[in-house]
Amino acid sequence: MSEYTETLRPIRWHEPKSSYDVVIVGGGGHGLSTAYYLATRHGITNVAVLEADYIASGNTGRNTTIIRANYGIPEAVRFYQHSLEMYQGLEDETGAAILHQTKGIFWLAHTEMAMRTERARCLMNTACGAQTVMVTPAELKELVPQVDLTGGGRYPVLGASHHVEGATARHDRVAWAYAAGAAERGVHVIQHTPVTGLVRDGERVVGVETPNGPIAAGVVLSAVGGRVTTMAAHAGVRLPVRTHPLHAFVTNNYAQGFGPIVASTELMCYVSQTERGQMLIGAEFDSQPSYSRQSSFAALRGYSYKITRLLPFLGNLRILRTWAGICDISADYSPIMGATGVDGFLITTGWGTWGFKAIPAGGEGMAELIATGRPSPFIAPFTLDRFRRDHVLADQGSAGTR
Repeated sequence: MSEYTETLRPIRWHEPKSSYDVVIVGGGGHGLSTAYYLATRHGITNVAVLEADYIASGNTGRNTTIIRANYGIPEAVRFYQHSLEMYQGLEDETGAAILHQTKGIFWLAHTEMAMRTERARCLMNTACGAQTVMVTPAELKELVPQVDLTGGGRYPVLGASHHVEGATARHDRVAWAYAAGAAERGVHVIQHTPVTGLVRDGERVVGVETPNGPIAAGVVLSAVGGRVTTMAAHAGVRLPVRTHPLHAFVTNNYAQGFGPIVASTELMCYVSQTERGQMLIGAEFDSQPSYSRQSSFAALRGYSYKITRLLPFLGNLRILRTWAGICDISADYSPIMGATGVDGFLITTGWGTWGFKAIPAGGEGMAELIATGRPSPFIAPFTLDRFRRDHVLADQGSAGTR
């Protein structure tokens, strides 16, 4: 638990100016972290972050707070491991209590094919700097005594991979830490200001349209979550992205003592315990594209059934609150960061259900690109033009539970 005070630092709010060096559309984690690193790493503070609602009101405030790097391709493992390590030092850097806790993640396997997948994951992760090892059912039972190794007689646990550095942090506190840190350095964080279009000068994007009038910009970065295809369309850019809902819920309190995060690669559901004692349960994104933020009974019933086969004690708890986020899923399950082919318009999107864990590294990388014109080695593989070059980054580590 953090040593820092529980009180959130105040943010100095501003009215928008008529022009900025950089306008960031979207006041979630990725937009705010980009603004923060522009100010702290590069001294660029003539920046506005425009949020249609309140900061972190979108996907940043609707995720399940997991931080991990146990992905399935080298580019993703290196990127997310860098982000995981940045999270480990984020409280010290910002002076804000984000309630970061290293818990470890167990990904359970129920078939021999899944065991092969998890062994391959361990080898790939180790080669790329992420700490992931295999554990036997007996070792898992010792570390997670609540688990039913028979899976209710239907989903027997044959083993698991253990991502040792997996962690959680409070999503709203992460967003607030970046917003406060950016605002203290002169960045304008502006709420309740939707962007309704882009201002063009020939082929170049030179600003944004808002209900209160246009705002000029040297560079516009789209960091919106959900409806990103609409934003890109204003610039004439077509994205290989579809938007799907992701369901989650929390239960009433359970005695503290459920330490790790437990997930199933095949059942596509996962659970962790919050700092309040509630059990936080999520699953894969809904297969039907939608912009709905309402959870469905069918989704709740489906993954409630599966998770209680693995952890029977959950069957005695009550669902306290449910929600859904809207997730932009790229064609290869990997993010899209960088240039769009339209001068003056950059994008960070395709984060699917794995965007929260990428907030530090994603923001740092986009800030470096804006400031220097060159992508960092961590984000360089994830450019939009990879699809044109037929160099997709299909990542099975992203396509399972998040």
